[in-house]
Amino acid sequence: MPAPFRRLLPYVLLALLAFGLRLLPGARTIDDAYITFRYVRNLLAGEGLVYNPGERVLGTTTPLYALVMAGLAAPLGGARADFPAIALAFNALLDAASCVLLALIGRRLGVGTAGWAAGLAWAIAPYSVTFAIGGLETSLVVLLLVGAWAAYLYPHYLLAALAAGLALLARPDTLLLVAPLALDRLFFDPKRRGVRLSAREFAAFLLPGLAWGAFAWAYYGSPVPQSVAAKADAYLLDPSAALIRFIQHYATPFMEDAWLGAAPAVGIGLFIYSFLYLLAGLRLLRQERAVWPFLLFPWLYAAAFAIANPLIFRWYLTPPLPFYMLFVLVGAQVLIQDIGRVVNTGPTHRLRRMVGPYGKPAGTLLVLLPALLLARSWTLAPDHGPARPAPEMAWIRLELLYAEAAEWLAPRLAAAPGRLAAGDVGALGYFTDARILDTVGLMSPEAAAYYPLPPELIAGAAIAIPPGLIRDEQPRYIVTLEIYVRNGLLKDEEFLAQYELIDVLPTDIYGSEGMLIFERRK
Repeated sequence: MPAPFRRLLPYVLLALLAFGLRLLPGARTIDDAYITFRYVRNLLAGEGLVYNPGERVLGTTTPLYALVMAGLAAPLGGARADFPAIALAFNALLDAASCVLLALIGRRLGVGTAGWAAGLAWAIAPYSVTFAIGGLETSLVVLLLVGAWAAYLYPHYLLAALAAGLALLARPDTLLLVAPLALDRLFFDPKRRGVRLSAREFAAFLLPGLAWGAFAWAYYGSPVPQSVAAKADAYLLDPSAALIRFIQHYATPFMEDAWLGAAPAVGIGLFIYSFLYLLAGLRLLRQERAVWPFLLFPWLYAAAFAIANPLIFRWYLTPPLPFYMLFVLVGAQVLIQDIGRVVNTGPTHRLRRMVGPYGKPAGTLLVLLPALLLARSWTLAPDHGPARPAPEMAWIRLELLYAEAAEWLAPRLAAAPGRLAAGDVGALGYFTDARILDTVGLMSPEAAAYYPLPPELIAGAAIAIPPGLIRDEQPRYIVTLEIYVRNGLLKDEEFLAQYELIDVLPTDIYGSEGMLIFERRK
């Protein structure tokens, strides 16, 4: 076998593993992905990049992903394309590239074992696979961030600038890495490497954002997504909810809770992983100062979300995770090497003879153990959706229920079209094509006037449907989990007089007593 091929083969196998582990479960599309798909479908149908035709509202925070999806779908059926399948294949390719880049970053930093361990872990990680098969933009976000890191370290500054600029259009929270990286490039990196900033580098970073901002300002009236403000106002949460969620997340990056239980895993993980992260930082900063923006990123990300305290959807937790995993594994590799160095230079020959032969097995264990821990969080036979192995967290029972409600409503909408109101609008909007009143306000700015809600309207979920919004907008149909209306609409005599309950789909999701479908009385 030629030497170049031998060197490439491990990277090819890693990419194939990551790609295959995303095709294996099949598409298990998440509600928010259906929102993006509807934007794309309307664009390809000639309605513009909008959710409801004729309503220029920027409700998506990932315009780059929407535009890329439109480009991919155009030759594959246009507005009638199979968007979940296209997203699955595209995201699988992106994640395969991210896994390879993690291995290359490890090699560049002189910690190749940790790089391979991180790449293999990311190939299997539920926080990676779930949102790739879920159709979300997460795979694109991670590739652009990891790609910016790899390009910056090697260094290919033009590619790093382009990846960083595009990342801001893939999701706004990427600013939490892009800003420190830009700071390093502007004020520290040229002095270290003697590489001057170029006009091409500035253009690669700024032009994508400026072009989109100009379009969004002209088309929507603002480049700021409506969904950003809506999410800040719509959910009622404990002030420490986001902080607690990130503590749990960083204490169990390899899903150790599946093995040990939540409380022991968090208690042990907080100590061990904090120590390993610190060890990695101290070692890497001595040899490569440009690593500091990436070391800072997971903690800056967690701090920003803890302060803002939004409702933490699972995909919010994914972008910093490959960085966090890699640095933890670097710390583990450094610790193994330091122990080996002490043993091999110490006076105890018997101990050296005992430990010395286990150097290679220790490296192999470091590569394989994180992946083996993560594999526990997969299930061979999911109890809903496609009957194929998938991460346990790839839960789409609610999306399937909304799809069932959409199918039930289809003949009624055909006979008597009208506006459909809901708190979760992704699957409903995608499968009905009805004009949607988004009661959370992501796509419907008129909902903003009814938030924040009084706490007594919240029955146990994080949101409720404002009775005043329904009273003023008078949608023809309402589809909702019972818990969203338990303390509001179901106790509103005016609503009960105006609307008829026409079906109940059985479910106990979030403690609901069914999914309710209402129609306005004639």
